Amino acid sequence: MNPHAKLIFYMSLLLGTTITISSNHWMMAWTGLEINTLAIIPLISKSHHPRAIEAAIKYFLVQAAASALVLFSSTINAWHTGQWDITQLTHPTSCLLLTTAIAMKLGLVPFHFWFPEVLQGSTLTTALLLSTMMKFPPITILFLTSHSLNPTLLTAMAIASAGLGGWMGLNQTQIRKILAFSSISHLGWMTIIIIYSPKLTLLTFYLYSLMTATVFLSLDTIKVLKLSTMMTSWTKTPMLNATLMLALLSLAGLPPLTGFLPKWLIIQELTKQEMTAVATIIAMLSLLGLFFYLRLAYYSTITLPPNSTNHMKQWHTNKSTNPLLAILASLSISLLPLSPMILATI
Repeated sequence: MNPHAKLIFYMSLLLGTTITISSNHWMMAWTGLEINTLAIIPLISKSHHPRAIEAAIKYFLVQAAASALVLFSSTINAWHTGQWDITQLTHPTSCLLLTTAIAMKLGLVPFHFWFPEVLQGSTLTTALLLSTMMKFPPITILFLTSHSLNPTLLTAMAIASAGLGGWMGLNQTQIRKILAFSSISHLGWMTIIIIYSPKLTLLTFYLYSLMTATVFLSLDTIKVLKLSTMMTSWTKTPMLNATLMLALLSLAGLPPLTGFLPKWLIIQELTKQEMTAVATIIAMLSLLGLFFYLRLAYYSTITLPPNSTNHMKQWHTNKSTNPLLAILASLSISLLPLSPMILATI
């Protein structure tokens, strides 16, 4: 792709995200979402592979439908209340439509079908953008409207997302699909707490983005797309693979790594809200996800396939160290001791 075109698309992504997260008017938020959608589509389809074109078309259709629902929801609310302010969403039908639209944009169950397919058809860099930056504007809209959303509907969608994200990831061998179902599972954790503690949802999203960026950039460095090639990658970059294993375990939420912090705080907040049963269910469902994270971690550092003799020639390639990856890896592993300071910001 032409560097100038790529720069324009990345700047448009930044512009669309900024417009949506800083707007109070529904039309401006919708405009930002549309700019984002139009900017990411060329990045998804840039490889000109049939799978990439298919992913771009699926992404466009789903996002166009979700944007239309956002516009429809805000128009109905303005019709009945005379308000275009995002925080003044009070009409019940509008709240229902908006929840549906944001669930489609994020990939929450039962609107999750497009997300693993789109990630599988994209490059690792574009998949990273789809998993992190493209989720930020819809989560911001949820944050601004959290006081008027239906708690029962959101809790049901969150539990279904956490369960299905873990369940569907068990049988996958393609790493991008595994990370897509991981994203769906994490979105369930974010959604379940948005009504009771919106700032905690944002903190969870930030930490999730940090850990996901570490995993995607590590995979991009060692050029791994499926489990069978992951088994031999430790011969090329042993230290990076060890770091990748810790980042994956952090993404799974194992103490004493960073990923344990948001799950711990969410379970604590749910218990305070007298939702002990819900907290227990979602904690148990996260064990499904833990299985495939452990499998990824095991494959990345320990095993070799039976015919490993052909791969042992790939010892220690001289690759330049990426300082950004080192910083992200350190943060995604070691932030738990800073939890008192992080809690003071919530």
